[in-house]
Formats: sequence, C-alpha cells, structure tokens
Amino acid sequence: MINIRQKDTRGLTETSWLQSQHSFSFGQYHDPNNMGFGPLRVINEDFVSADAGFHTHSHANMEIITYVLKGAIEHKDNLGSGGIIRPGDIQMMSAGKGILHSEFNPSPDEEAHFLQIWIMPKERGTKPNYQHTRFAAEHYQNRWQLIVSPDGADGSLTILQDAKIWASRLDAGRDIQIAANAQKKYWLQLARGAITVHDKTMTAGDALTIEQEDTNLVLHAAQDAEILLFELNN
Repeated sequence: MINIRQKDTRGLTETSWLQSQHSFSFGQYHDPNNMGFGPLRVINEDFVSADAGFHTHSHANMEIITYVLKGAIEHKDNLGSGGIIRPGDIQMMSAGKGILHSEFNPSPDEEAHFLQIWIMPKERGTKPNYQHTRFAAEHYQNRWQLIVSPDGADGSLTILQDAKIWASRLDAGRDIQIAANAQKKYWLQLARGAITVHDKTMTAGDALTIEQEDTNLVLHAAQDAEILLFELNN
C-alpha cells in the first residue's frame, strides 16, 4: 500500500514568532485518527523568526531529532550540552527520564526553518543523552545518507528504537530508489523541491507512506529536492 499525504492536510500552529505545520496530532491540533506512524510520533515543520525560539522546557521518554533546512538553531540543556545546528548537522536528544532544554534562533535577521522529529523509544526511564554530528554535503548528494540508526552505522546518530532515517539531496533530473521490505513500514517526507513517484508529483511538505509492500520505488527529482526517509517496524 502506497499513499501520498498532501501538505495541506497537516495541522497548523501560528504565533507572532512561530509557524509550525504538524504531520501528526500535536498541541492544539488533535486528530485521534492521526496520532503517529508506528513509533514515529511527531514531524513538525517549524519556521522560527529571527532572535526568537522555544524557551527552557521539559521532555521525557522521547527520541527528538532536529534537522535544519535553513538558518540555525541553538540548543542548550541541563546536561551542559549545547551547540548551533545548521544545514548538514543532525542533532538528537534522548530525553529519557527527563531533560530540560531550549531551542533558539540566534540570528538577528534570518528566519530558521527546520524539521522537529519525535520517535518513541523502546525503553522508558533511560539516562538522558545528547548527540550532534555533521555530514559533508557530498554525503547527501544524489544518494542516501544514513543519519540515524539503532547501531550508529556509517557515523549515524544512535537511537533507542528499531528505526532508521536516511536523508538525500537530489539534483533536478536525478533518480533515487527505495528498496521497500513488506516487513517494514516507510514514511518519506519531502522537505524541499518537487519529485515524481508513479507519475504523481509531490511538492515540499508532502509525505509518502509505504506499508506491506516489497517494491523498488523510483523517485525522480522534478526540481532540486531534499528528502527524509524513515524505516520503521510494522
């Protein structure tokens, strides 16, 4: 089963400094039929105004990944971890039994655009942990780069769940394949640009799901595109 979810079906939060589009129920957007996809619980596409952000708040028992598309986000937490996350960086926070952190756009004039991703862990009450790495641009270009995995393969960040995330930046006119296994389920998030799949066009913000399919799916970049692919247990 292969389905495309259009971006305009997402929930929306807007404030004076934040626009956030929610792939799944989040905050004031509640849809009991759309509470996640397997252990994937949140994909929020956030636009944060210059010199603004999320002040110190708490999380527990969630694997939280930040993927920046434009600008930068500065992270600080009560573990003493911190840093500025820019395009090409991957940050993951295992909230475990509890963590306090803040996320702020440090730029005085540029909006930050990023994806905030939450995945439910296999175990609760674990020790909180922070990870941050960077991949060279060529690692993403016209190929899949593994960015998150259970075992840290290929320099990826280690998640406390049987889940993998790949990222790719496709040049217009290039193809890339998904080799889907019917024992897994897949969520593809198109972050930028446009692609065609089975003669259907997807544009930035759209998502594609694959369930119970053994298939080789070809994605064609109609424009320069940036894609995240999640492999999850059924």
